[in-house]
Amino acid sequence: MQSFFKIREHGSTLRSEIIGGVTTFITMAYIMVVNPAILSFAGIPVGPGTVATILTAVVGCVLMGLIANRPIAVAPYMGENAFIAFGLAALGIGWEQRLGAVFVSGVLFLVITLLGIRGWLANSVPASLKHSFAVGIGLFLAFIGLYETGIVTSFVSGMPVQALQTSANGLFMAPAVPVKIGNLHDPQVLLAIFGFVLMTVLMIRKIRGALLIGIVVTALIGGALGFGHAPKAWAALPFTGDYDLSVIAFKLDIAGVLKLSFLPVLLTLFLMSFLDTLGTLTGLGAAADLLDEKGNFPQIEKPMIVDALTCMFSGLVCTSTSGAYIESATGISEGARTGLAALVTAALFALSLFFIPLIEPLQQLRFAYGPALIAVGVLMTGSVRRIDFDDLTEWVPAFVTIVMMLFTYNIANGLTAGLVVHPVLKLAAGRWRELNAGMIILALLCTAYYLFGLPH
Repeated sequence: MQSFFKIREHGSTLRSEIIGGVTTFITMAYIMVVNPAILSFAGIPVGPGTVATILTAVVGCVLMGLIANRPIAVAPYMGENAFIAFGLAALGIGWEQRLGAVFVSGVLFLVITLLGIRGWLANSVPASLKHSFAVGIGLFLAFIGLYETGIVTSFVSGMPVQALQTSANGLFMAPAVPVKIGNLHDPQVLLAIFGFVLMTVLMIRKIRGALLIGIVVTALIGGALGFGHAPKAWAALPFTGDYDLSVIAFKLDIAGVLKLSFLPVLLTLFLMSFLDTLGTLTGLGAAADLLDEKGNFPQIEKPMIVDALTCMFSGLVCTSTSGAYIESATGISEGARTGLAALVTAALFALSLFFIPLIEPLQQLRFAYGPALIAVGVLMTGSVRRIDFDDLTEWVPAFVTIVMMLFTYNIANGLTAGLVVHPVLKLAAGRWRELNAGMIILALLCTAYYLFGLPH
């Protein structure tokens, strides 16, 4: 393992890699419940969808560990799954075509990666924007954690239906205030706050495995207080009965996707996944101190090849677009620096295939894993120090990236907005020489996303 993964050369240890891989798995294991539930609205059965989700995570993490040697987990993306399930519903597109679009986008990713175009475009992004990706993703993670735990909740939460105003056409209007503080008398909310404080204290004292310890301790206390429910069964064989993958696997419709009318769908999926991966890799690279002096992710083509191959696999087994997962930052914060951590995460996902009945009740313990997302958000926002605040042509695009990512609840929206604003401000300031061809191409693609795509 030392000769293959070069653990010592990356400043890590076997213990750190194992703890990092386990921590990453715990913080992203919710995908096994959430992704199939969302895709069920597209007509994909939950049981087979769960198997497809887990298999994709296994394949993606294994490829990331063996090909790229990075401590980054890969799984079906949140956001893209909602786009596939809900965003395309109004167009009357069947799930077979939706999954065909996932496969085709994966093929496009692989082609432009092998041609060197994808890496070239990624390295064309200026340093300040790259660090803003890390800050935005950190705040995005923290917001997810705050919302999942109930520390922050929707403004309309707890209000009677009659109190919600409607517009003239009978649709709900946007509330005057989007979010509010949660119910601080709720024991589960208090448990989440306790978990965050515990993790913070452990990190201050530089105790290894701080996030994992915090998750376990908070979960045990919650269980002792009676939160959660017993599973319907302990184990089940995958690929049989309710978990028969053959019901959906290889049922994608590729020919139906290769039409001019389908171009907005492909453009949206392509750009969302491309920029999600770019932002995630840059953010995780900053968290793991993997970026070079120019803010570039070394050998970024390798994780991008993994991303493309996993995306193709996603379409074949019938799940949503896949890529690098921001929750990998939890494992990185525990010291993981090599692909061994990704293999540990893959092994735990593979083991989960036989314990699918146990997954659902375990992933209801949001008060346990939510604080870890907040803690990681705190760590990732440290990249804000590397943004050039003295140059408004750098700071404003970085600011737009961060706030759009956070307040639209979509990483791709923040990335596209920042990539459009940056060259516009450089041109307005008469500093067009600071632009490169890659940035101009990215800006044009992002503009096309807003004009002809399906932003959400």
